[in-house]
Amino acid sequence: MATYVTSDIHGEYDMFLEILEKIDLKDEDTLYILGDVLDRGPKPITALLKIMEMKNAVCIVGNHEVMALKCLGFLLKEITEVTLDEFKGEKLEDLLTWMINGCQTTIDEFAKLSLEDKQRVIDFLREFEVYEWVTAEDSRYLLVHAGLGGFRPDKDMEEYSLDELVWERPDYDTGYFDDIQVITGHTPTQLIDSNPRPGFIYRKNNHIAIDCGSYRTGGRLAAICLETGEEFYSSEKAPRDDF
Repeated sequence: MATYVTSDIHGEYDMFLEILEKIDLKDEDTLYILGDVLDRGPKPITALLKIMEMKNAVCIVGNHEVMALKCLGFLLKEITEVTLDEFKGEKLEDLLTWMINGCQTTIDEFAKLSLEDKQRVIDFLREFEVYEWVTAEDSRYLLVHAGLGGFRPDKDMEEYSLDELVWERPDYDTGYFDDIQVITGHTPTQLIDSNPRPGFIYRKNNHIAIDCGSYRTGGRLAAICLETGEEFYSSEKAPRDDF
């Protein structure tokens, strides 16, 4: 029985299948996915539907799922003057924020689903965990999408806001805990200044950053086995316009 962690699939369905093949995921294994399955890449809903079939996958919410959940319910409604009148103010701002962050591929695939499947997708997204504590080979891990915004050593996890856990980026020069390793996605490792291996898993001060920029040119999808520390990578992303 093995425990794997991956993150930030961002619609790169083919990369996800490649990672599943490389880790050779067994029924008795567990795969944690640290959010941002959706948006940017070409097949976000296809990837999500695959995950929905996997009994051994545990999903943690990312900022892209949070954005999607604020908007997808509106896409279930019949477009009328009444519903358009409702879609203003904060709801319109939510949609604009999501659009800026690459929602078009998610919306395009979602629109092709049956009404029943659309509701199933929304219900599944609502079941994502906010964070997970995991123990593997006597080591403790905290799995969360982005980091611990407003971190204090005496701050309980219940005190963190959702924004602090899915939006705020870690300070990799500061260790959160002495005896717990915090595994995060959200920040592509290409963007970590102190990373000697941009685009590969980054470890420092009990941080493990595993978002390797799957949707970026030259990026890849990564996974790590918690029992062995072994790293797995998909093929690199072919040249394209980055988001």
